[in-house]
Amino acid sequence: MAFQQTILVTGGAGFIGSHLVRLLVNEYPEYHIVNLDKLTYAGNLENLKDIEDNPNYTFIKGDITDEEHIQQLFAEYRFDGVIHLAAESHVDRSIANPMSFIETNIVGTVVLLNAARHHWEDYTGKRFYHISTDEVYGSLGETGYFTEETPYDPRSPYSASKASSDHLVRAYYHTYGLPVVISNCSNNYGPYQFPEKLIPLVINNIRHNKPLPVYGDGLYTRDWLWVEDHASAIALIYHKGRIGQTYNIGGNNEWKNIGLVQQLCDIMDQLLGRKAGTSRGLITFVRDRPGHDRRYAIDASKIKRELGWEPTIQAAEGLRRTAEWYLENTEWLERVTSGAYQQYYQEQYGEA
Repeated sequence: MAFQQTILVTGGAGFIGSHLVRLLVNEYPEYHIVNLDKLTYAGNLENLKDIEDNPNYTFIKGDITDEEHIQQLFAEYRFDGVIHLAAESHVDRSIANPMSFIETNIVGTVVLLNAARHHWEDYTGKRFYHISTDEVYGSLGETGYFTEETPYDPRSPYSASKASSDHLVRAYYHTYGLPVVISNCSNNYGPYQFPEKLIPLVINNIRHNKPLPVYGDGLYTRDWLWVEDHASAIALIYHKGRIGQTYNIGGNNEWKNIGLVQQLCDIMDQLLGRKAGTSRGLITFVRDRPGHDRRYAIDASKIKRELGWEPTIQAAEGLRRTAEWYLENTEWLERVTSGAYQQYYQEQYGEA
């Protein structure tokens, strides 16, 4: 079958990536979507079982830091575009092991940039789309928002590694003319998120009557973005975003951590048929994270103004839909928390 485009999606078995890959495969049957994922603890092919046999979808296990493999893939598939989501993304893990974040987020991004520059002799119709985070901007006070012009001020090894990769992508645009676009998003939530992240962690702990850890005083503020809204924004930017530009993607959904956890407690008590207030008793304040940014908030007016995108799901609905999904998919959650989901890869594709 002849395809109009062949797009490499890196990290497409992860939380955000799986939602994006499913959207692209289903809504663009004329595209060949090649999903490259290392399948670390956060990559799960069970997230994509419903599309694994689609004729326009190919999964490849691989590491973006493996330069020889990446060069081979570019030569074989002649990619028209790259949507680069592969990253180590958990702040606590970056504090414990910074080097893995440097290798994947910085070195891996440069390997991809070099492959694109080498194989794209003619940049016409090509695009390298790099997905990043609002954490590169640092911390906000009680007021104000991050815009695309906000100076970078990363505070953790994770955000510093993402800031570095952002700068390198822009450097390849200015130095080599590589057709790039970047987006920086706020915190994502929704189905299929690995349960080390706050929302699924709280949901899972409430199920098992375990403590709900909240850092410091619980007043740290984040903007929350429904993952499917993010996937639609990525698809839109890939097709219509201006080359060389950056777009902030936010949910217009600011929550203090303690308020978010309390809301989830109330939702879970309703869904589980527990007495109101039961789960709030599980909230436990724990020692604060080093270098913890106080507040993130995204100004997403540019993407709305230029491309017409805005979020469709707000927190009250999104949190309930998320909780319902995890309660309806407890087997998925148990397999992920036990590590048993790795068996799925071995059964489908051989040795992990």
